[in-house]
Amino acid sequence: MENLALWYRRFGEPESVLQPETAPPGALAPGHLRVQMLYAPVNASDLIPITGAYRHRTPLPAVAGYEGVGVVIQAPASFAHLPGKRVLPLRGQGTWQRYADCPAEYAIPVPDDVDSRLAARAYINPLAAQMMLSHYPPRGKRVLLTAAGSDCAILLGQWARLAGAEAVYGIHRSPAHAERLAAMGIVPVAQHDMQRILSVAARADVVYDATGGALAEAILSVLPEQGIFVCYGLLSGQTFRQQRPLPRVAWFHIRNYLDGLSAEAWRAEFDQIWPRMRASEYSPGTVYPLTDWQRALRAYREGGRASKPLMSMAE
Repeated sequence: MENLALWYRRFGEPESVLQPETAPPGALAPGHLRVQMLYAPVNASDLIPITGAYRHRTPLPAVAGYEGVGVVIQAPASFAHLPGKRVLPLRGQGTWQRYADCPAEYAIPVPDDVDSRLAARAYINPLAAQMMLSHYPPRGKRVLLTAAGSDCAILLGQWARLAGAEAVYGIHRSPAHAERLAAMGIVPVAQHDMQRILSVAARADVVYDATGGALAEAILSVLPEQGIFVCYGLLSGQTFRQQRPLPRVAWFHIRNYLDGLSAEAWRAEFDQIWPRMRASEYSPGTVYPLTDWQRALRAYREGGRASKPLMSMAE
């Protein structure tokens, strides 16, 4: 059995430093599962660590990828019910490979009625959206989203409405996103229409921001003092400065919450995610073979992209 994996042994642009390497899988560690991967998506959270942005907590060498779905092919005796079952092999090795190992107690079984290509995307964005809405509730509030066409913002918008938000507005870059957002009950606001953005921001209660940079500074300049600005990403590549002591700025990083979760609490998060995913709209997925990973990354970077690139690990 040979494993094909996308490794990086130095930091840099993913297209430059990722290298496909083939080798037999090593010995399975005690208490771990071995999973034959089916699909893994391409997310910003997969690519940013490769650049070295988090080098202080990214030991090298490493296999890329944080989420995906596969079939268990080997398990310890206490998890003898899992071989042959689909799981999310999370919090273990990188997922951009054909065989991935993970701690058995943190593997998440996939319900039979959830398609594998959707299950592959059930971790990073759904868990982040769910946790943000739990820590910064939107009930009865006017919500503003940036990067509203992204997978995480789409879920934030839909789930904020279900949680009782008074209204949800979404700032988008591409006109292609406007119709989709409106169909989900999210009021589209074009990113080039700064007058409209400032008007909406001046009446917002909660902002979930994934962009940072000048847009974040503009929103903060008019956001009411009693509001809250939740930053969960810097897709612009730029940080921002707050010119006023209020409103409150909260930084959300999902990793800060994971270490404090017991295995039971971890599984309970997904008990909530599965029914939410069944009832939600998602971007469609486009599948690329693992051997064609460079094309998958190019597709991810396309402006106005309306489809999520997924890598298929099948030979």
